Amino acid sequence: MTRIAIIGPGSIGGAVALWLEQTGRHDLTLCARRPLAKLSMDSPAGHLEARLKVWTQPAEAEPVDWVLVATKATQAAATALWFPRLVGPTTRVAILQNGVEHIELFSPYLPIERIVPVMVALSSERPAPDHILQRGPGRMVVPDDAKGRDFVALLQDTPIDVKTSSDFKTVVWRKLCGNAPGVINALLLQPTVVMRGEKIGELARALVRECIAVGRAEGAALDDDVEGAVVQALRQAPPDSINSLHADRANGRPMEIDVRNGVIVRLGRKHGIPTPCNAMAVALLEAMQDGSAGPSPRG
Repeated sequence: MTRIAIIGPGSIGGAVALWLEQTGRHDLTLCARRPLAKLSMDSPAGHLEARLKVWTQPAEAEPVDWVLVATKATQAAATALWFPRLVGPTTRVAILQNGVEHIELFSPYLPIERIVPVMVALSSERPAPDHILQRGPGRMVVPDDAKGRDFVALLQDTPIDVKTSSDFKTVVWRKLCGNAPGVINALLLQPTVVMRGEKIGELARALVRECIAVGRAEGAALDDDVEGAVVQALRQAPPDSINSLHADRANGRPMEIDVRNGVIVRLGRKHGIPTPCNAMAVALLEAMQDGSAGPSPRG
């Protein structure tokens, strides 16, 4: 059996863990901050439930064949505390996170040749610490190399659609275009239905246009129709769905501001591309997060 450790059994990591467990082909362990007696999920394919082995301290861990990192990008340093015990001579580490800088974020902690960046598109939420709600089908894309192909094989027999791409940069920037308007939900603390308003839709388009311009400067092949496709998809999404940035702000957790919108501003500055909409959104969220904008949503 392939030995797999999943760091961060949240909405993404937990869903992946349950689907992998269903195959019966893996020795699976969760790396979490607290014990979990069981983990369950309601998905389009039905209800899943499992009792999984859990390590709550890095000192408990042992080397595995694969490490799947499903923590937030804000937790990279804390996640890396697990690596000395989990990562053996042949271990590969798949980064299942938002953003376009998977390798840059984890190269201070791991040799680059061990890292497998993964684009994840999986609409899921965690309404309770031990329960996940998966709203739609899951999709992942990895670079088309030996490590990427091995990752595809790892998730075979699960309903998650995992493919390789020879243009991974375009894949992650296209995903970022879809994520960028989510800052609106986080600022307003309103679910996806807010995107159906005309003025909000125009703001979403502006955020995406800035992302397209910066992505192209970075070498991503983004078509002109990405802008309209993103807004259309948001308007067709379940009206009560909540993205992770929104959920983190609503629950007083650190937000992935930099990997979702800050990176657009940073790299836009590098290329001399104005990003006023993303810059304003980042400034507002950062002020809310550090308390300089007044009470938090839970205050």
